[in-house]
Amino acid sequence: MNIINIQHFNSSFGELIIGSFNNQLCLCDWRYRKRRESIDLRIKKFLKAEYKEDSSLIIEATIQQLVEYSNKERTSFELPLLLCGTDFQKSVWEELNEVAYGKTETYLGLAKKMKNEKGIRAIASANGANAISIIIPCHRIIGSNRELVGYAGGLPIKKQLLAHESPALQTSLF
Repeated sequence: MNIINIQHFNSSFGELIIGSFNNQLCLCDWRYRKRRESIDLRIKKFLKAEYKEDSSLIIEATIQQLVEYSNKERTSFELPLLLCGTDFQKSVWEELNEVAYGKTETYLGLAKKMKNEKGIRAIASANGANAISIIIPCHRIIGSNRELVGYAGGLPIKKQLLAHESPALQTSLF
C-alpha cells in the first residue's frame, strides 16, 4: 500500500492537515471541515494509499511557505502540487490559481472565465472540494452580491484570510 505522509499544523488561521505523496503536496486542508471524511477518502482512493503521520521535505516546505504567507512575506506559493480529483475539478482548481493575491472573484465570474456559465453549481461544488486550501485560493471566491458564501474552514476564517491579503477587502465585503 502506498503512503501519504500527513502532519497537523496549527497555522495562524486554524489547524490544517498537510499531506505529501511522491514529493508532491496532495493535501493542505482544514482539520475540522464538514466534509473531512469524504475528502480524505477521495484522496486515499485516488492515490491508492493510506495516511501515515510523518513529515517530509514537501510538508516542511509547505509549513515554511504558510508561515511566510502568514507573516506577509509571501503572496504566492512554489510547491509541487498533486491534484486528486476529476478532470473537471482540476480545471476549476487551476482556474482558482489565476485569482491574484488580494483580489476576489465571484462564482459567476469564475464560471464565465471557464466559458461555462451553466456549470456554475458544478464549479461551486468543485471549489468546495478543494483539498489544498490557502495554496489553491478558494477563499478568494465570493458571492455575486459580494457577500461571503461557503468555505471549508468556515466563514470567519475566509473573512480573516481575505482581510489578511487586502485590508481594503475588509471594508468592501461582508
